[in-house]
Amino acid sequence: MLFIKNVKGIKSVTLHPAHILVLGFMALIFIGTCLFMIPAATRDRHHLSLIDALFEATSAVCVTGLAVVDTGTTFTLFGQIILLILIQLGGWGFITSGILMFIILGKKIGLKQRLLLQESLNTFSLQGIIKLVQRVIIITLIVEAIGAIVLSIRWSQEMGWGRAIYYGIFHSISAFNNAGFGLESDSLSKWVGDPTVNIVITALFILGGIGFYVVADVFEKRNFRKLSLHTKVTLFFTVVINVFSTVIIFGLEYNNPATLGELDLSDKWWAAYFQGVVPRTAGFNSIDIGQMTLSSQVYMMGLMFIGAASGSTAGGIKVTTFALLLLALAAVITNREDINIFERRVPSSLVSRALSIAVSGVIFIFVIFFLLTITEKGAEMSEIAFETVSAFGTVGMSAGLTMDLTPIGKILITIMMFIGRLGPLTMAFALAIHSKKKAKIRYAEEKILLG
Repeated sequence: MLFIKNVKGIKSVTLHPAHILVLGFMALIFIGTCLFMIPAATRDRHHLSLIDALFEATSAVCVTGLAVVDTGTTFTLFGQIILLILIQLGGWGFITSGILMFIILGKKIGLKQRLLLQESLNTFSLQGIIKLVQRVIIITLIVEAIGAIVLSIRWSQEMGWGRAIYYGIFHSISAFNNAGFGLESDSLSKWVGDPTVNIVITALFILGGIGFYVVADVFEKRNFRKLSLHTKVTLFFTVVINVFSTVIIFGLEYNNPATLGELDLSDKWWAAYFQGVVPRTAGFNSIDIGQMTLSSQVYMMGLMFIGAASGSTAGGIKVTTFALLLLALAAVITNREDINIFERRVPSSLVSRALSIAVSGVIFIFVIFFLLTITEKGAEMSEIAFETVSAFGTVGMSAGLTMDLTPIGKILITIMMFIGRLGPLTMAFALAIHSKKKAKIRYAEEKILLG
């Protein structure tokens, strides 16, 4: 907790770490909004409206990728650099970015900052937290640099070196932070069957999506048996879901002439792979999302709701939450008391937390979806649902509704992106009124019927 002491009669205020995370992200979004409204940020020198600037800043800080304007043609170099900085700071989280400044300036990092870091990175303990932050920063810069170099070399074959290097840097930062912003109006569609672009971009957002804790754990131990249970569960379910999703998208879109139908077999697999793994993390696309079959879009909504790993740059309820709910369901069906995986027993208290995260996510999605059906009169229900879940999962893919949103619709999606980045449970904690008083009465227990 952070305490603000009495000053000249002002009452003391207690801030939960969740409150500080919310306020910190709001501060970053406010700064980004102001910068996007500077005329120098846009090519026509006419600044963005307040709502559009707020939307773009929120999408960047929350590393979502939804955009109400075309990034490549609307923003100047100055505006695009501001976008990249917001993406990087948002991907790290404002707490990690703040600790980086402490480290650079040689400032002492106290217990309060360490507690905030623990909440921000969603780690188990305070032990080694500063070392983890240092690894997060180093790993990020190394991976982004490697991605930028490879992409620059590839794109130099079809554009000048200067433009290729800039494209490489921009897309590498955007991909690793799971932001999904691109400089082409059709995202990565022109490279739908390009092995280099597909492999590099997906490797970047998968690495960013599995979480800094997992990357550091793998780097340090380099032996699957020695990895933590969290890392094992994250890696196992990530691989299973990605492989399964690739096959599903390939099957559902195989004969669709607007997506995979006109591609040769090799390009079909590359497109299916890309669109199979991207919904849980980043908002790029190599085929037209709006032209995909309804069944594919519904399946992708499920992937966006699940999201990537805890402690990563992605949103959703997180893959470990989904895995734990599946394991809990299996335990109930088989009448087992314990939840076991990889020869370890998962505490039952985590099941309640996982259920709380999933239910709060469903509630937030339903409320925003319901309100959007009121504000977006001409839109299809499937488009509204896709947009809402995409914002919640901070994925950034759209079925074509984003640029046609009403002003109120933009505000609602902005709120949804903010909730998705912080996490539904964190937002619920921040909105709740915390009482220091403990209940003095415990009522008699009585069962209710379920199912």
